[in-house]
Amino acid sequence: MEGVSVITLISIVYFSLCILLAFFLLSVKSKNRISNPLFATFLLLTAIDISAYFHNLFLDGFANIVMAKSLFAYLQMPVLYFYVLSVCYSNFKLKRKHLLHFIPFVIGNLVLVDRFYTKDVAYISNLWQDFNAIWELKFIHFSIHLQFVVYIVLMFMVLNKYQAIYRQNFSDNASKTYEWLFQFTVVSAVVHSFVILKSILKYIDNDVSFPIAQIVVSVIGLSVVVWLVFKALKHPDLFKSVDSETEIIEKNTPKEANIDKEKIENVISLMKTEKPYLNPSLSIRNLASELKMNSRELSILINQHLNQHFFDFVNEYRIEEAKSILKNPAKKEFTVLEILYEVGFNSKSSFNTAFKKHTGTTPTQFRKTA
Repeated sequence: MEGVSVITLISIVYFSLCILLAFFLLSVKSKNRISNPLFATFLLLTAIDISAYFHNLFLDGFANIVMAKSLFAYLQMPVLYFYVLSVCYSNFKLKRKHLLHFIPFVIGNLVLVDRFYTKDVAYISNLWQDFNAIWELKFIHFSIHLQFVVYIVLMFMVLNKYQAIYRQNFSDNASKTYEWLFQFTVVSAVVHSFVILKSILKYIDNDVSFPIAQIVVSVIGLSVVVWLVFKALKHPDLFKSVDSETEIIEKNTPKEANIDKEKIENVISLMKTEKPYLNPSLSIRNLASELKMNSRELSILINQHLNQHFFDFVNEYRIEEAKSILKNPAKKEFTVLEILYEVGFNSKSSFNTAFKKHTGTTPTQFRKTA
């Protein structure tokens, strides 16, 4: 393709992968019907954004269309934020109030009405002779970057709440969900940091550093999309959500007096005799049902009176069970992998982490010294 720059070629590949991954997500069946379409929408918006590097091949002279297209960048972070909410919370639904998140998109378009949408191509082309002096573009760049920072903070807040709710209500490791979203949020923050740097260079060193920054940002963005493709193919059904309305019981809140010693003894007795912790999917609702207790009451008991999260409370019993197996000469042929599944864990990493937290050593080292 004679006359086509490196940045154009990279952007076309980047654009194509975003489109393909978006259609892949829309075709994959998911328990959560909202998540995949939201992430697909985010990818489509990203594709529209990256097309700025090659739209001149198809839209030469259509300045108004180009400007209107660029403002779809305002929609990327709200849609990504909704995606994170939908993955974390099973009860998430799009509501009218969520339209408020699109106000910056509306404002951005209103800003362009006077000198862009109502003018002809010749006038706009003349403006572009000194684009650094166009205040509307400065406003749009600044507001989009500011919006990004706000939404990244909001996403981390959602993840923090999700993790707190999960650890108080489930005994299995939700790290795949949390780690995926945390990784993606961090990666998004890093990538956009380069985008912000590129925007700064556009105004202070447009001739030398800016073209290099464009290529770097495009390569990084392309790498992220390739990573997403592999992630989607390897884990098409990655997530386990919680109910966002579930109350988080704080350890430092006043203890409720109606929790008596008999109830605590009943919980401990059931854990020792019935061993419900051997079920890798044990939740606080399951355990409360067996104890004929309210799940909130049980959560308060564990968090405030036993001073543990449900996750750690259950894992402590699992580790004790694992220790007894590791110390048993009759079971010396059992591998660590067999033991972790037998005691209720579902991954080697979560088992090793919990075992070291409770014993200060690894399962292998413990077996050698037992």
